[in-house]
Amino acid sequence: MGKSRVVVTYKPIGIIHTGFRDKKDTPIQGVFAKGAKGEVEIYPEYAAGLKHIEGFSHIILIYHFHLADGYSLISMPFLEDEQRGIFSIRHFKRPNPIGLSVVRLEQVRGNKLEISEVDIIDGTLLLDIKPFVPQFDNREAARSGWLSNPHLDMVRGESGKHRPE
Repeated sequence: MGKSRVVVTYKPIGIIHTGFRDKKDTPIQGVFAKGAKGEVEIYPEYAAGLKHIEGFSHIILIYHFHLADGYSLISMPFLEDEQRGIFSIRHFKRPNPIGLSVVRLEQVRGNKLEISEVDIIDGTLLLDIKPFVPQFDNREAARSGWLSNPHLDMVRGESGKHRPE
């Protein structure tokens, strides 16, 4: 059943600007960074695609982890001291270095989106934007796997630091 491998290429549609210049200073999730602000600059040729986006409180940004150097199928999550499979964590060292963040949309100004609750490094290339729709994106009785461990205070909302030392 050998299938030929397909090469997939994406063209960035914009760039994400934030105050975070280093991985270690970047929040692990936007939900822990209520005051973290940024701007998404959509390249002019894609700006028409922003029509009607201003009505959404949150958007999903899909982007390229430009600072990832290789991947590991087993990695240490930021909230844990036990290694986990890469597909059960949100670490950037993935076979395809694609990131996903839910951010608050504060304002639309032409081809620029002012955002908050940002957990993205400055200069990250944007691949796509999708609206966050609670009726579609929230799931009743969703489980959090290993993140349900009671010693993970950050997941329960006691944010503390952006990242462990």
